[in-house]
Amino acid sequence: MNSIEIEKGTNHIYKHDKKLARIIDLTGKCLLKPRKSYYISLLKAIVGQQLSITAARAINTRFLAYFNNDPSAEKILNTQDEDLRMLGLSRAKVKYVKDLSSSILIGDIHFSNLKNKSDNKIITEFTKVKGIGIWTVQMFLIFTLCRPNVLPVSDLGIRRGTMLVYGLKNLPDEKKIFLIAKKNNWAPFNSIASWYLWRSLELNDKTQ
Repeated sequence: MNSIEIEKGTNHIYKHDKKLARIIDLTGKCLLKPRKSYYISLLKAIVGQQLSITAARAINTRFLAYFNNDPSAEKILNTQDEDLRMLGLSRAKVKYVKDLSSSILIGDIHFSNLKNKSDNKIITEFTKVKGIGIWTVQMFLIFTLCRPNVLPVSDLGIRRGTMLVYGLKNLPDEKKIFLIAKKNNWAPFNSIASWYLWRSLELNDKTQ
């Protein structure tokens, strides 16, 4: 998506979903934008898995600084596991970032033609790498490729945001989120709806 498409998508959500429209009024324009550092984005996603935003940011900052903010597959593969552990990576994540790096070097993952691949095709290819699951690829699709119609229903923030915005008593399951998305006509801009659900959590924190 470019800025014009994002504005179109935001207007679509605003028109069809009164509850998210209130979040849009409070938050302002959607700040999603495509990024070109594909490899770094995947590395950061792996490093930040199952961590709070604050912890993930701190470890990623140390991790990238160790490589002078320019990590490469070769550099990571040539780094001792214990050196990566000292930066805050778990043993599993050390293995995952090295598996990703190896997959890139041997050609199992290609970044050159992503614009011509569907979301599902990218998910299928990337999840072949250990440590990269569907959620990780969905974050990559939304925040790096800026794909318009991704709905990460398993994401805790999306579940909490949906509960908050729609006044639910309990965290919704994936089926419930899909039903709400369909009822409020989020498609083909599920990514923008998701972005505003995440922003709703920030608004809630500020009011408490």
